[in-house]
Parts: sequence; C-alpha cells; structure tokens
Amino acid sequence: MTNNRFVDIRYEGIVDYEEAVELMKNLQKRRIDEQINDTMLILEHPEIVTVGPRARNDGISAPDGYATFPVDRGGGLTWHGPGQIVCYPIFKWDLDGETSVAAIITKIEDWVISSLKSLNIPARRDERMQGVWVGEHKICSIGLSFLRWTSRHGFTINVNTPPGRVENLCGCGLEASTTTSLARLGHTTTKEVIISKLLDSIYQSINRKIGNISN
Repeated sequence: MTNNRFVDIRYEGIVDYEEAVELMKNLQKRRIDEQINDTMLILEHPEIVTVGPRARNDGISAPDGYATFPVDRGGGLTWHGPGQIVCYPIFKWDLDGETSVAAIITKIEDWVISSLKSLNIPARRDERMQGVWVGEHKICSIGLSFLRWTSRHGFTINVNTPPGRVENLCGCGLEASTTTSLARLGHTTTKEVIISKLLDSIYQSINRKIGNISN
C-alpha cells in the first residue's frame, strides 16, 4: 500500500481527564468520517487513576488517596499525573502490517523502545505485560479502544513522576513498585527530549509523516 498518511500533532498542555475523553471521542468520530487526518494528542493530566475493564473484572482498585475514573480502553489500572508523557493517537489503522490489535500494540512498543534506545535507555518488552520496560520495571503503559479500526486512548511514558505515586499501584497482577519512572531508575532526561525522539522516528516506526503541528 502506498503511504501518503499524515498525522497532525496537537500539544494540549495540562488537560483534565474527563475533558480529554470527550475530545478523543469527538476526534475519533471525525477521523472515521474522514474529516481530519490521523491526529495525535500530546498532553499531561492532573493526577488520576484510570480503571479499565480488566481491573474491574479482577476486583482491583486504587489505594485510598487516589482519584479514579472508569474507562473503556484495554488494561487495568493506569496512573496519570505530573511528569508523565501522554500520547493519544486518533489513528485509522489500515496501513500495511496493521492487521490486528496485537500488531498495532507491537508497533507502538517498537516506536517507544527505539526512541528510548536512541537516548541510551535500555528499553525492552516483557512477557509479564504489554508496554515498555527498563530492567525489571515498567515505564510505559499502552491501552487502546477501537471503533471501525480507529483508535482512541493511547500510551504513557513515566519520565519524572512524583516519588511513590505510580509505584504504590498494583495493577493486573503486577506487584507494587513494578511500575515506576525513568527518573527513579536513574535515567536523566526530559519529557521534551523524549517527545522529540518520538516525532523524529514517527515515519520509520509507524509509517506516517508529520502534518500540521499546533499548540
């Protein structure tokens, strides 16, 4: 398939989670109707723990002291808050190799892994759970929801999150402290640098070219 697919990048700043959900739903509908290009939102949330269907089915909940919000994307508990990159790809996944949810997740994992490795961060997969790991710790969560093969929700990278907040969560069979941030693992970098690496490799990793960029 010849690829002339562009992705528009939108920097949204700090956005309340509920507001972001409504924005994603609106953009997903517009993408399905071919009113917009593939679009990726890059933002940050005030602290919130989103609770996916796996966590609800398994009876897993956040500890006291965490605000929560139910979501329909795959996965269990996911922490959002300061010091975390949040990327929401509102993409129509119909290019070569995008034949299943598993294949799409793998593409996103590869994209994050290659971006972090370019910063000499030894990112990898782990059989325990999808996402991206450094050593024995998970630093990137991925959870998507699809309608007509158009996604919303997305992935997070924990860069320099507040000490102890994400580490306190036990999600989907993982022990507390399994999920952490790059800073806790001794990797000094910034959200801006990682985002730059993601955008630099977007064509190589997910076969899309950058279109418009808006703040």
